Amino acid sequence: MNTILDRRTLIASSLAGLAGVALSTGGAASALAAEEDKPERVNVKVLNKPVLLGDMVLGKEDAPVTIVEYASATCPHCAEFHENTWPKLKKDYVDTGKVRFIFREFPLDQLALAAFMLARCAGKDKYFPMLDLIMKNQRTWVKNPREELLKIAKLAGMTEEQFDACLKNEKVANGIIGTAKDASRLFQVDSTPVFFINGRRVVGNQDYETFRKIIDEELNKAKG
Repeated sequence: MNTILDRRTLIASSLAGLAGVALSTGGAASALAAEEDKPERVNVKVLNKPVLLGDMVLGKEDAPVTIVEYASATCPHCAEFHENTWPKLKKDYVDTGKVRFIFREFPLDQLALAAFMLARCAGKDKYFPMLDLIMKNQRTWVKNPREELLKIAKLAGMTEEQFDACLKNEKVANGIIGTAKDASRLFQVDSTPVFFINGRRVVGNQDYETFRKIIDEELNKAKG
């Protein structure tokens, strides 16, 4: 069996079922317009149920605010968030125990699926450092995915043999795709990035102040 990066049609039918509006920057306006018809909040109990492969989480388990992000590794808006906004949010809210952050994969193409599979195969301890590299180097690796993703994987301690074996792992691939399908079905996620702050929907790469305002509102509510 060839790897995902070698055979681009692998699992393509499953990925085609996910909305592709965020694959280009031109789809951002229509994505935001479509959000007007969606509920502002989703069921938190359903949202916080761990995904099949297990959630990737940062922060205190009993933090008063939980942020769930759905993103694609090839989405430029997602990369901008992780490079510019996420570090300050992490410092001010996650590292201080105020926010529990959950990252969930929503791959919008084969390359995003492959990148997320490699991050999963790297293991929980290395998942977020590898995700940071994937997002920060997005413009580079999407042009030459096998060579550049292999470099990132090696930084995480993977060999080329482990790299290829990971990309053949149907359990990991199907788990990631299943998470994305559930997000679409249960929470009407059809673009990236989409965030849920204590169940409250936030769409797109908003600036730090937008996130700060909403998080602080939820923190105040938690205080009663």
